[in-house]
Amino acid sequence: MFNSLSDRLTATFKNLRGKGRLTEADVDATVREIRRALLDADVAVPVVREFTGRVRERALGAEVSGALNPSQQIVKIVNEELVEILGGETRRIRLAKTGPTIIMLAGLQGAGKTTLAGKLSKWLKAQGHSPMLVACDLQRPNAVTQLQVVGQRAGVPVFAPHPGATSTELDHPAGDPVAVARAGVEEAKRTLHDVVIVDTAGRLGIDAEMMEQARQIRRAIVPNEVLYVIDAMIGQDAVNTAMAFDEGVNFTGIVLSKLDGDARGGAALSVTSVTGKPVMFASTGEGLDDFELFHPDRMASRILDMGDVLTLIEQAEKSWDKDEAARMAQKFADQEDFTLDDFLAQMQQIRNMGSMKKMLMMMPGAQNIRQQLEQFDEREIDRVEAIVRSMTPHERVAPKIINGSRRARIARGSGVHVSEVNGLLERFAQAQKMMKKMAAGGGMPGMPGMPGMGGGARKGAKTAPKKKARSGNPAKAAQELRDAETRRAAGTKALPTGASFGQQGGDFDPSQLNLPKGFDKFLGGSK
Repeated sequence: MFNSLSDRLTATFKNLRGKGRLTEADVDATVREIRRALLDADVAVPVVREFTGRVRERALGAEVSGALNPSQQIVKIVNEELVEILGGETRRIRLAKTGPTIIMLAGLQGAGKTTLAGKLSKWLKAQGHSPMLVACDLQRPNAVTQLQVVGQRAGVPVFAPHPGATSTELDHPAGDPVAVARAGVEEAKRTLHDVVIVDTAGRLGIDAEMMEQARQIRRAIVPNEVLYVIDAMIGQDAVNTAMAFDEGVNFTGIVLSKLDGDARGGAALSVTSVTGKPVMFASTGEGLDDFELFHPDRMASRILDMGDVLTLIEQAEKSWDKDEAARMAQKFADQEDFTLDDFLAQMQQIRNMGSMKKMLMMMPGAQNIRQQLEQFDEREIDRVEAIVRSMTPHERVAPKIINGSRRARIARGSGVHVSEVNGLLERFAQAQKMMKKMAAGGGMPGMPGMPGMGGGARKGAKTAPKKKARSGNPAKAAQELRDAETRRAAGTKALPTGASFGQQGGDFDPSQLNLPKGFDKFLGGSK
């Protein structure tokens, strides 16, 4: 969504690198480029003017002039101002103290309210709540049916006493959405659901009838939260639409839908600043799991190509199999071989986290390799899995036995070329060597040793002498063990009792030493 804006800002900051001091002309040129980047991203003009004004004022202040690295300080200022313009801090749902928490969705038709209702309900269910959906969009054809399908996929019940309009009966008399909303809240109380999500009707444009209907529903159910769902690709019209909805229903939070699109994304930066209402959630894809809590600081980091590692960690913790992770950790500690079965299990763990492309785009500096990431084929993981599953159990444990005929058989079974099988086996061999080196305490290959982290020995450093390998002959190995025991016993007898430092002989005269007077009584054996 913010690729264009991110590219422009990143290129602007590159021009500041290497400068030990920034002049007023440098600051003006940087602010000018930031202004152009924001305007190209469809950010509202008043928001751009206010944003660049604050950046310029702070950039010309003492915090930059006294900084050791002025260019990094400029990036820090822009990051902080972006966080502020996106809402400042993460805003969560205000839960009702008594009774069910009522959430009302409002927005234009086509913004994705119905699908988002299912996403929100599934997200709340994962948080330990018991949500219920209420179908109050009785005007749009098949809207009730769509909500029922979405609710079924999310595993959430849907209260839909009225079928609404259908594609075959467009003249079907619409029911009363206000009465349905009121009855839905009562049904939630009766069935002990702690969250009620009310899906309301939208229109292709703002009209008085739609706003009046939304006001009546709001007055009837008194929601704890009114979420305004806005299409992130709407462009400059986002501000006018948001202000009209704020005046009409007084929404409490914003949900950005279609954030995975290729639009410029100015709506996200404009609506919060103009209305003063925070962005609470973001829809990042078509699946029900493509939904996340909106963090202004993390979104600002994404825009400035500084990554979003925290969200990546949260996704990993949510989807990672702890038992499998514990098994791999134990296997790693026991220095057991890393097999293709383990490799396949790790690949499946990564798949559970979602799109590889989205995860990689959350890494710092991902914008520099965006073209390569966009060309990345998600089906590559499926091909790798097919190759591994085409192997026999013995081949997965001992891949060295896979000769030419076996590779041809594996390629035919997985529907790939032999070269792809060869490439996978080569990459796996490298990964296996790395895992062995790390398990043995050698650290990462190519990295110097660090205290407490294993690490490779420095070149030229003295190493402990290697122990003599034990013979493979059982009789000879037993004889070597007996000889070693004999040598240890002989070495023990060579040292007399009390001779801590290897002093030979039993008689010892302390007077032979130049010791202080009376010190001889501390020596063992003295009278």
